[in-house]
Amino acid sequence: MSSKPAPEKKGLLIILSAPSGCGKTTLVDRLLKRHPDWLRSISATTRAPRPDEKDGVDYFFLSPEQFEQMEQKKAFLESARIFNHAYGTPKAELTQRLAEGKNIVLAIDVQGMKQVKKLADKTMALVTIFVLPPSIKVLRERLEGRKTESPEEIQRRIEIAQDEIKAASLYDFTVVNQQLEQTVLEIEELVKKIQNEKRRKPSSVLRTP
Repeated sequence: MSSKPAPEKKGLLIILSAPSGCGKTTLVDRLLKRHPDWLRSISATTRAPRPDEKDGVDYFFLSPEQFEQMEQKKAFLESARIFNHAYGTPKAELTQRLAEGKNIVLAIDVQGMKQVKKLADKTMALVTIFVLPPSIKVLRERLEGRKTESPEEIQRRIEIAQDEIKAASLYDFTVVNQQLEQTVLEIEELVKKIQNEKRRKPSSVLRTP
């Protein structure tokens, strides 16, 4: 008597968005350290690398011409122009890893999240989480503390952040990054909740109501 094959286990795409300076990169780093079986979705960008960034690790650093060629080939799950630079999520490896059952953390902006939810394959399970700063005042202090942008650039990022925060209601969940470790735990609990729901309803596709 042959037994039925076990249902295919598919990974969860965890989308994190946050205003610039809200600690999104640090949160992703901490989540991946605590969950070695999770993967980071590496974005492509046309901006120059910062001193501590490595090609293929932090981003795929592309020329504008290379980026445009990938767009024409529809090789991105999503792409956007932000602060005069292009960003995109390469599609092939991400979809392959999800099919293998890997959870993938994708840190993108609001525009990117909308594109992913619109274009993602119907079999792809995903959860969207927006990370809020404790306040705009704290956000400004964090941006100034990085010492990587001019005062004019910081003001521009603050204005964009205020617009992005208005879109937080489009996400499945929101968390306030008041204290890093607590925020990490909150995100972990949300992911656990979604995965438990997916196991109870293996044939359903997770989408925001």
